[in-house]
Formats: sequence, C-alpha cells, structure tokens
Amino acid sequence: MQVPEGSRAYAAKVLVIDDSNTIRRSAEIFLKQGGHEVVLAEDGFDALAKLSEYQPDLVFCDILMPRLDGYQTCAIIKRNPLFAGVPVVMLSSKDGLFDKARGRMVGSQDYLTKPFTKDQLLQTVQMHRREA
Repeated sequence: MQVPEGSRAYAAKVLVIDDSNTIRRSAEIFLKQGGHEVVLAEDGFDALAKLSEYQPDLVFCDILMPRLDGYQTCAIIKRNPLFAGVPVVMLSSKDGLFDKARGRMVGSQDYLTKPFTKDQLLQTVQMHRREA
C-alpha cells in the first residue's frame, strides 16, 4: 500500500474489530485516507487469529459482539506478553461511564463512541501512536 507523502512517520498498522460491516468499512476508508494500513476482523476470534500474523500498532475493538465480546477480546490481547503494549481502543454505541470503566479494567487505553467521524478516528490513532 502506498502511504501519502508527508504521513510516513505517522502511518500505523491498525486492527479494526467490529461485527458491523458498515462500521468496519467506514473505519477502513477513514484510516486508509489517513495513510494507515488496515486489517479487519468481524469478531474476537477472527481478531485473535489475525493478531499474531499482522502485529498491529493499534486495535479498535467493538464491545458488543457475538461469541467473544470486546471486553473478553481486550483482556486476552492484554494477557499476551507480545501484545500487552499494543493500545486497545474500545468502540461502542453507548457513551456510558460503566462501559468506559469496564474497558479500563480489562486494559483498554481509550473509548470511542459510534458513530465516529473521520477526524475522531484519525486523532485517536495519532494520540496512541505517540504513546506507543
């Protein structure tokens, strides 16, 4: 994939985990427009299979998913020493204090409410790239 000139230093490999095809595709379009490499997963099991292969710099993880929810997925990622340092940002359509607190308890670094804008998504990537 070609990265637009001037954004090479900020290009990140981002894993987006969401059971909604619409959210996955929106995130993919926004992130690619920002010059980032994108890997998509439709649930936690799919994501865990892709994690080792793609070794992302940042993970966006939906909370409400079938089979393995976002909290469980985040906890598994954070328990793996290879990926414990990878920032995980929880995605949810609810902007609740409980959801944010529970996300922090399993190791997520941030929380983004859906639907998100291109600017919100790209700002979140840049913020967590600097921390990593």
